[in-house]
Amino acid sequence: MGWFRQLMGLEAPNANKPSNGTAGANLSPIGPLGLASGKGLMFDSTLKLLLDGNTEVFIPGSQEIWSMGIVDLGQSNWLSRCYMNDEDYWLQVHTSGDIAGQVESVILFNYLSYVTLNSEAELRRLAGPDSLIGLPTYTHNGLEYTREWGTEPGQTELVALSERLSNPDETYSVEHRSMLYARDTGLTDRREFLLFSVEEDAEGTVSLSTSLGISLYTTDLNVI
Repeated sequence: MGWFRQLMGLEAPNANKPSNGTAGANLSPIGPLGLASGKGLMFDSTLKLLLDGNTEVFIPGSQEIWSMGIVDLGQSNWLSRCYMNDEDYWLQVHTSGDIAGQVESVILFNYLSYVTLNSEAELRRLAGPDSLIGLPTYTHNGLEYTREWGTEPGQTELVALSERLSNPDETYSVEHRSMLYARDTGLTDRREFLLFSVEEDAEGTVSLSTSLGISLYTTDLNVI
C-alpha cells in the first residue's frame, strides 16, 4: 500500500464511500443523454453570451468524447464523466435510478491545473491538513466559494470516489479524494463550481487537479 492510501487524514467518512456495486454494475457504453466515447458534443451557441461576465468557465466549440468515467455514489446515484479529445474540458452528469436514468444535474468543467504530487509532504501542503482545501470557504481569483461537502466548522476530510474509466484503447480505475465548492452566479439555476481532486491512477501516480465548472441545462448541449 502506497503513501497515498496510508494517509488516513484524507480518508473520507464511510458514509461517503462508494458502494461495491460499481465493479459489478452494467457499465453500458451509452451513458445519460446518449453520451458515449466517440460521440460528438455541441453546446448552445448562445451560452457564451449568456454567461459572459458571470463565470470564468469557457464554453468550447464542438467536442468529441474520448473516454467515459462512471462513479457509483451509492443509493442508485451515479456520476457519468465525459472527457474530451481536447483535454481542457470535461462534462459531468449526475443521474439517479440508473446510470442512464433521471438527470439530476449537468456541469461543464474546465481544467485549471494538474500537478503531479511526489510525496506525502507535498500532498499535505497542497491538498491536505496544511492547505486551505476543506475549509468552509475558499477564495479563487477574488471570488468566495462555499464548501458543498462536510458540515464541520473547520477543515473537513476529502471525499473518496472511485471512478471506472473506459476509452477505445483501455479500461482502468482512478481513485479520487475530492472537495467541491460552489457559488451563485446571479443567473437562474446556474452555479459555478470549484472542484479539487487528489487522484491516484492504476500505476500509483498521484496528482492534484483543479477544475472550474458551470451548471448547464440538458437543452444547452446536443449529442451527435
